[in-house]
Amino acid sequence: MTTASTGSGQAWQLAVAQPDRLGESPFWHPRERLLYWVDIPAQQVRRCDTRGGAVESWPMPSEPGCIAPAHSGGLVIALRDGIYRARTWGGELALIARCDHDPRTTRFNDGKADPLGRFWAGTLYEPRDAPMARLYSVDCRPGNGQGGRPLVQTKAQDATTANGLAWSPDRKTMYWTDTPSHAIQAWDWDADSNAMTRHRIFKQFPGKPAGWQPGDGGYGGRPDGAAVDSQGNYWCAMYEGGRLLQLSPAGELLQDIAVPATCPTMPCFGGPDLRTLFVTTARDKRPANELERFPGSGCVFSMRVEVAGLPANLFAD
Repeated sequence: MTTASTGSGQAWQLAVAQPDRLGESPFWHPRERLLYWVDIPAQQVRRCDTRGGAVESWPMPSEPGCIAPAHSGGLVIALRDGIYRARTWGGELALIARCDHDPRTTRFNDGKADPLGRFWAGTLYEPRDAPMARLYSVDCRPGNGQGGRPLVQTKAQDATTANGLAWSPDRKTMYWTDTPSHAIQAWDWDADSNAMTRHRIFKQFPGKPAGWQPGDGGYGGRPDGAAVDSQGNYWCAMYEGGRLLQLSPAGELLQDIAVPATCPTMPCFGGPDLRTLFVTTARDKRPANELERFPGSGCVFSMRVEVAGLPANLFAD
């Protein structure tokens, strides 16, 4: 298996050699022991046994922004125009809910299930010239007070590209990122009531320097997808920064780990002990010299870490 040193004694392995255009939304299925993820512009949901199994791809009718495993089996999938439910791999896609976005200009992006089984998905406003993206919570649990209908709520807004969604192990803090702002936000979160209070900036990063081009120095990237480990540390992919950061619950930098791709997109924890860290990456629309330098761009990489992650939350319906 191909390895790449991070420069700090850690080594990445090439977990999935088949490159994606834009790999995103990875999770380790807690029952199937398979790695799932999406390739957004290729309109594919993918899964793989990372012990050497072939990649299975499931074509979607539009871009899958994010996915999550369901407690009763199958997946919940955020496609461009709404949230869908698939009971089996490759099965029928049943619409659960639509949100108040215009699919002509906006698609779903980062999202996952919360610890109580609600599905959250943020949007990406494609013109990127106004803060039109939002974060939605979709509650399909029995007893949600909606008489069997999903409870759809707007939980945050005034963003351009939703990313970085995660919850602390004690279920008291929620994280979310608007990637172009270079800021990770946090709220106090009450799991039972789904209330978000005490909004604050968890970590602010410097913006992209004027005139910066891929391959130039002086830019550490912007926060993309994220995961939280069992000690409450926040792991964040830095898009165009070629690195993955581990931040303490107080926002202190614990590790800065080089990734063998300029554009890592989202980490997740997996393996039987949840101590294998996976990260998806992107190669879509990247310059030729960057792809020559990082030929694994678009692949999924993995490495062993000391602190275990948290199992993927299951969607409840």
